[in-house]
Amino acid sequence: MSTTSPAADPVVSSVTPEQVAFFHENGFLALDPITTEDELSWMRASYDRIFAERAGREEGNQFDLGGADEEGMEARLPQILNPAKYAPELRDGVYLKHAEAICKQLLGPEATGGPGHAIFKPAGVGAETPWHQDEAYWDPSKEYTSVSVWMPLQEATIENGCLWFVPGSHRREIVEHRSIGGDPRVHGLEAPGVDTSGAVACPLKPGGVTIHANRTLHYAGPNTSGVPRRALILGYSLPARERAEPRRFPWNEVKRTAREERRRAATAGAKA
Repeated sequence: MSTTSPAADPVVSSVTPEQVAFFHENGFLALDPITTEDELSWMRASYDRIFAERAGREEGNQFDLGGADEEGMEARLPQILNPAKYAPELRDGVYLKHAEAICKQLLGPEATGGPGHAIFKPAGVGAETPWHQDEAYWDPSKEYTSVSVWMPLQEATIENGCLWFVPGSHRREIVEHRSIGGDPRVHGLEAPGVDTSGAVACPLKPGGVTIHANRTLHYAGPNTSGVPRRALILGYSLPARERAEPRRFPWNEVKRTAREERRRAATAGAKA
């Protein structure tokens, strides 16, 4: 089944009715580049700078998504939340205009959002991102209608960690999750034993995007290539609503991460 936009369109700024229908049926969509090579060039430079500086670490916005995040240990899956805080140039660009326009087509004109986080997979050692649903990280008292726009700043391949999706899984409830490896010191989540039969890999050109819903099961393999895998993730959503029925996400309640300790210390210091 085809998940990409027509090859004749050099920079994608909108989606067709057929692509909108595909997204709502399958819970994900893959598109050709939504930005230019010139823009990708300066974005890569900004991205590499903030990861080299470990921007946001003291306030808990930079951490190892796939490990215990201990000082002095090499991160296997480093992440930076709100990267535009540390690289303000990321708040502008063709990629944001096109991503917003596309997400409004998928969700409706009230959808809002922007740069959410950045995940880096170092060449040769970058860890896998286990199967999970994004909503499993969020406030369980809310009902969400949102999407994540995942954009690689270089080619995304199976070898360096492109995304995989389970078609139709966005219609499931939130499945049981746990911290990766069952270690509550790890921020990242996994859904062990989940049915991933029929999963679809989505390699992308530089600046291409996948878009997936908040409950879509997805995964990214390890980076076994000689090229660093840079991914910028944008989030767009409609206003969240209070759920009529209560629920709990116990896997988040038991987390005890170094990242959260740094965040609390930074918050307390700011109030002092």
